[in-house]
Amino acid sequence: MAQKPSIPKGTRDFSPAVLAKRNYIFDTIKKQFGLFGFQPIETPSFENAETLLGKYGDEGDRLIFKILNSGDFISKVDDVTYSSKNSTSLAPKISEKALRYDLTVPFARYVVMHQNELDFPFKRYQIQPVWRADRPQKGRFREFYQCDADIVGANSLLQEAELIQLYDAVFTDLGLTGTTIKVNNRKILSGIAEVIGAKRLLVDFTVALDKLDKIGEAKVKEEMLLKGIPERAIAKASPLFSMSGTAEAQLLQLKTLLGESEIGLQGIAELQEIISTVHELGLKWAKLELDVTLARGLNYYTGAIFEVAAPQGVNMGSIGGGGRYDDLTGIFGLKDISGVGISFGLDRIYLVLEELDLFPESIAQSLQVLCLNFGEKEGLAALKLVSKLREKGVKTDLYPSATKVQKQFKYADKRNVPYVILLGAKELENGTFILKDMISGEQTVHKLEETPKVFFK
Repeated sequence: MAQKPSIPKGTRDFSPAVLAKRNYIFDTIKKQFGLFGFQPIETPSFENAETLLGKYGDEGDRLIFKILNSGDFISKVDDVTYSSKNSTSLAPKISEKALRYDLTVPFARYVVMHQNELDFPFKRYQIQPVWRADRPQKGRFREFYQCDADIVGANSLLQEAELIQLYDAVFTDLGLTGTTIKVNNRKILSGIAEVIGAKRLLVDFTVALDKLDKIGEAKVKEEMLLKGIPERAIAKASPLFSMSGTAEAQLLQLKTLLGESEIGLQGIAELQEIISTVHELGLKWAKLELDVTLARGLNYYTGAIFEVAAPQGVNMGSIGGGGRYDDLTGIFGLKDISGVGISFGLDRIYLVLEELDLFPESIAQSLQVLCLNFGEKEGLAALKLVSKLREKGVKTDLYPSATKVQKQFKYADKRNVPYVILLGAKELENGTFILKDMISGEQTVHKLEETPKVFFK
């Protein structure tokens, strides 16, 4: 007996109904990307390992799927390395490529390779799958799509404000009216690490701080201690864990805390400008909120950082995030190219829309009309009618065999088809067809050359 097939954990098959909903989200996001002047690009699903490794911090590197070299790769490993059983030294010798972890680093590589072909500032969007060797859970998969929008080649803070507007426009289009766009600045975090005496442990500090909403204050402090951050330094940072109030009030508190940190004060000034600009422009439905514990644990962020929280009451992690990365292309040899970008979490957005029942009912309608099949002669005439309706833009199909009419109607019900066409021997003789409304049960007679107006409401 053949073993039942399966798929790897953290991956999924998508049914037609699910894919229709996913495409609805894609189309909504793409529409807004176009309205905001972004252009599409695509990059390979896998990159040279050296392109990806070292760009996301230690935690990110551990989650990168590595691809084994083709052929007898083990024979090319020297005995000392092989016998050491050290994965860090062995991996580069047996794996030279890896599946992309996100779309931002490959985009930076793209910009460097194609810099002479691009017009700066370059506004790009990219919608493709990425892979992470993470522990699968609700809303977190090992294979998932990212929808990114980035602007490179200009350092104006108006771009941050524009990306906040883009978030607002997309989520308003999707009906997610209770979203919160959280904002912070990595320079503020650098300033905090500086004034508490943990400057050299900035990465460990921010990685732990970024987990505050997931594991709580006590666990964050515990992790900081384990990473070597002194207890007195953690005590100095304690005001961060309970900071609240309006953005303006929190920025005033930060000015006091970071009064002796030049980089920290610079981050505060940038945030003030971004928040002020957004308030001047206004948002449709989203709420902008300063979160001083937001860290976005990726090493390449250097300025403003963003994270979008799902509407209140929905148990879901962030559904979007991003930030400024002033020196990302520098790691590939191209200096002084500033960039800022955001990403939409498609899979989590899908789950939120599903939970809140926000998908339009029309999405489930993959077929508008089904022609029943009454025999070879009638079927051929029906197929001609099907072709004509398709030319008019009506989603139409013909049941493939002349089986029992009851079975064909049952198929139409399962496909959620609103209209069924009956073209039997009598109708064929009269040059007509019967159109049945599957909801009301009403039947109307039409000429074969006629396209009912009901399809163009």
